[in-house]
Amino acid sequence: MSASTSPTALPTFADVQAASERLQGVAHRTPVLRSTTLNKLTGAEFFFKCENLQRMGAFKFRGGYNALAQFSAEQAKNGALAFSSGNHAQAIALSARILGMPAVIVMPQDAPAAKLVATRGYGAEVVTFDRFTEDREAISTRIAQERGMTLVPPYNHPDVIAGQGTAALELLQDVPDLDYLFTPLGGGGLLSGTLLSAKAMAPGCKVYGVEPEAGNDAQQSLRKGEIVKIATPKTLADGAQTQALGELTFAIIRRDVTDILTASDAQLVETMRFYAERMKMVVEPTGALSLAAARHGGLDLKGKRVGILISGGNVDLASYGQLLAS
Repeated sequence: MSASTSPTALPTFADVQAASERLQGVAHRTPVLRSTTLNKLTGAEFFFKCENLQRMGAFKFRGGYNALAQFSAEQAKNGALAFSSGNHAQAIALSARILGMPAVIVMPQDAPAAKLVATRGYGAEVVTFDRFTEDREAISTRIAQERGMTLVPPYNHPDVIAGQGTAALELLQDVPDLDYLFTPLGGGGLLSGTLLSAKAMAPGCKVYGVEPEAGNDAQQSLRKGEIVKIATPKTLADGAQTQALGELTFAIIRRDVTDILTASDAQLVETMRFYAERMKMVVEPTGALSLAAARHGGLDLKGKRVGILISGGNVDLASYGQLLAS
């Protein structure tokens, strides 16, 4: 499938496999780590897929590169446009640089400073907006039309979803017999891609999406059976400050997910502290969603093999230090 502004077809596991081949030698095959401390505390075996150690610091590079790598010659000449709170921005900016095409990124003006600096550092032009009063999609659509650029949305695109599914594909290749798999959830690109891989490779594995307590639009959508849109949630998990799932991500999630859980900001800080103290890793608040829910979601995981997708590690270090010290 080629990148476009209005994708309609649902991606399949075959698309994830094709994305995996496309990403060979370009994306990092991130490590799967373990924690003896956590295993003793819980009586379960945990396996952490560390996408905080991916290029540009998050899983988003997988989907961004997979989409841009399939551009036509004309699309590549005019370049890619994306809107993002940070990680998708960096993913598209870096992918465009690797592939030699221009990129414009529409970012909220209150995005973490480190993400704004990194996006510009990858060579992209950044256009900022107020996430609480302006419509990023309308701004992006206007710029794309004016410049003839191809808009690559952060999650509601088949090539992006397929690329994101390669993280779980690798995890399940390394640890094929997981009982549970927990995945951070914003717009649903990582979760829907994960579901494509899990259903094909480990059909008995229970897959849970985890979103911030203040922004549980996907949980509401799953319960209601239709996409629920909410106001922009105020949460530390800036990568999950989405208002609604996409049509493609919702269709896959509704079909395949076990359930959707939530985690509070306090639980995210506690989880970030655990990663820092016990596993010597910097994990951003959104990336801490999966473990926070595995520990506090009320599920009995004793004796189970549990996969945790850590989605990213891009944080503003000053804010990060304040959070862990609080």
